[in-house]
Amino acid sequence: MAPNSSIRPSPAEVSGYTPTDLTRRQLVVLIIVVTNAISLLSFAYKYLGQVAAGHTPSPLGTLVDEMTGGYGAALFLWLIAWAAWRLGLPGRRWPAHLGFHLAGIFTFSALHTTANYLSRTVVFRLAGLGAYDYGILPVRYAMEFPKDLVSYTLFFTFLHLFDRYRRARARELHTAQLEARLAQARLHNLQAQLHPHFLFNALNAISSIMYDDVAAADRMLTRLADLLRRALDASRAQVVTLGEELELLDAYLELMQARFGERLETTIEADDELRHALVPALLLQPLVENALEHGAPAPPEPARVGVRCRREEDALVVEIQDNGPGLALPDEPLVGRGVGVTNTVERLHGLYGDAAELSWRGAPGGGLIVSVRLPYDEAASAGEPAGAERRPRPGDDPAMDHEPARHSSGRG
Repeated sequence: MAPNSSIRPSPAEVSGYTPTDLTRRQLVVLIIVVTNAISLLSFAYKYLGQVAAGHTPSPLGTLVDEMTGGYGAALFLWLIAWAAWRLGLPGRRWPAHLGFHLAGIFTFSALHTTANYLSRTVVFRLAGLGAYDYGILPVRYAMEFPKDLVSYTLFFTFLHLFDRYRRARARELHTAQLEARLAQARLHNLQAQLHPHFLFNALNAISSIMYDDVAAADRMLTRLADLLRRALDASRAQVVTLGEELELLDAYLELMQARFGERLETTIEADDELRHALVPALLLQPLVENALEHGAPAPPEPARVGVRCRREEDALVVEIQDNGPGLALPDEPLVGRGVGVTNTVERLHGLYGDAAELSWRGAPGGGLIVSVRLPYDEAASAGEPAGAERRPRPGDDPAMDHEPARHSSGRG
């Protein structure tokens, strides 16, 4: 999120009584449907009431009464609501509310009763029902007022509650968007930490051999340039395919080969069908670097690092194993020993929450196994569906489960 960006309420949210987030056509259709429904229900009630009393009313006359009354009420109520919205009534104090609605209810009732008389007079003649008898008009104004008062109160109460609900939903949406932006910014910051950390370690490795083996240092600088280019490409996305991540790891191991020479022995086991699986960018390199920095035995012993990737139902499991001394104590924490591991745990939590974890355990015969487990997902161009049944993989090694594992959930 840009530093100067902010979330401000819209003018409609400040003014209140918004005409909802519907389009104008949708709003008109909604008003027509609701008005027809209420008018027809009122027609059925009044007509059947007269029939039950033994009268024989004209169905058309009763229908005209209720339809004209319903559409007249809908027209004037929405006009008053529009006036309240334009005036920004909810942003004002209670005396303004009281004055507006006192004037509104009397205006509404007077207009509604007048419209009933005029519209029914015209429609009755057009429908061949004869002259319309509305009785004594001044009495009609007084008679219709209590009913109009109830209609007005119910309408604005519903409109007020709906507007509060809509604005609450809008605030929830803005909050969710803000949280997502903050989480994305935090992930980018975590990912950015890896670049200076990795570059420092790589340059330190080059400086350690540049006076003893200039040719090897030169090769390392060339490979470092290629690796930085690949890392820059990978850092433009939070997730990449496992195939892309393994290519970046290959470039890093080539750089380390120039440092360790023949002592470095690496194995990577990953079926081709797994190369479409999505993983966090720069997932493997920090963990392999940690294995080499803290897990490689002293010369002249070989430094062995194995990377194994497999699918277990709906999860992707990636394991990095070294042949070093392992942890001094069985319960010694791994997280916090370096930027790479701690950063990986925090990014796993940011991307997957509690659905991902990083764990570690002693390897049979010595060394340490660091395991990352995350939800299995594939790039859009992948050939194997994400829910496919797992098949046995050459990289599966039951012997690796001898010691109980210790876990660090994505919480870091």
